[in-house]
Amino acid sequence: MISNYQDFWSWFLQHEKSFYKVVKSGKDIENGFFKHLSQKLGELGEGYYFLTGMLDEETVELVLTADGIIERIVFVEELVNEAPVIPGWKFTSSKPPVDVKGMAINLDNISVSQDYLSFYPNLHPDFPDEIDITIVCEGYTPENANKLATAVYIFLDNYLGELRSVTVIDNHSIVGPDQAKAERIPIEKLNEYLRWRENEFVEKYDGLRYNTEDDEYTQLKAEFPDGKPLLVTINSTLLDWDRKASHPWIFTLEIYYDGKTNDGLPTEELYQLLEDIELEAEEYLPDFDGYLNLGRKTGNGEREVYFACKDFRKPSKVAEYLIRKYQGQLEMDYSIYKDKYWQAFNKYRVV
Repeated sequence: MISNYQDFWSWFLQHEKSFYKVVKSGKDIENGFFKHLSQKLGELGEGYYFLTGMLDEETVELVLTADGIIERIVFVEELVNEAPVIPGWKFTSSKPPVDVKGMAINLDNISVSQDYLSFYPNLHPDFPDEIDITIVCEGYTPENANKLATAVYIFLDNYLGELRSVTVIDNHSIVGPDQAKAERIPIEKLNEYLRWRENEFVEKYDGLRYNTEDDEYTQLKAEFPDGKPLLVTINSTLLDWDRKASHPWIFTLEIYYDGKTNDGLPTEELYQLLEDIELEAEEYLPDFDGYLNLGRKTGNGEREVYFACKDFRKPSKVAEYLIRKYQGQLEMDYSIYKDKYWQAFNKYRVV
């Protein structure tokens, strides 16, 4: 049974020669390699995907990927970082960018290539750091919009690389040429544009720190449709902060408890346990390191704790640690998404 990264690579070393032969021959890769690899990665945990092929005549490249799932990226990176040096093998975390010149993405009679794509940025004065682009695609129709969107996403994955594709662009939409509302830019210039925006962002917020010690909090109370109470505690000082974009990742820790006996709210004993878990999360995610506790929502057998973060990797590790630690006491889950201006929390503003 594979229980950690070292176990996985020890197993891989035992079989790498036969795996190498299978990939190089190109014969029955599914049964000779993928089936075994999939089983062992499944034992290690969820969210590990892969693809492989010959990098050159003598080197097999194994790409391990989270398939764009933000919460799993750090674990894929850690697994690859622990890989031993094996002659004839190259291990890569996340799908790397490739040369898309002359490449076409074909999907159910839909074909997308750089010759058919262009883009233009959408600028928002109220949200100046938002990277919002519109991709213009020849052949776009309302009938093929969904399939075309999938093909464009695959193209961006290849062009930008998986990691940049899912972390750099904040919002994007796809339209046809007749719907374009600005001058179109060739898609091959998108990478250059994104790097300029990234550098601009880093220069603006590099070294910025925040201390929540003197912040003020607002207590809000509402009701679910069935009349059960919903309690919200929110950092009102942070909601008025003008540098929100410096902490663009929202981490939500979800904790489930038995709320049947107290009108959906935790008992005194459960309340203390929930407080302890939140304090422990704060200990591992301190404000001075770029993790700001925005507040919490409690009711109907669930507490959600919200952090605005500079980084998406460490929250994943902290969440997985807490889930393991409190397994058997409370069920927990988490999510991480990008929201540069914390727009999801506008509903908690008191005007």
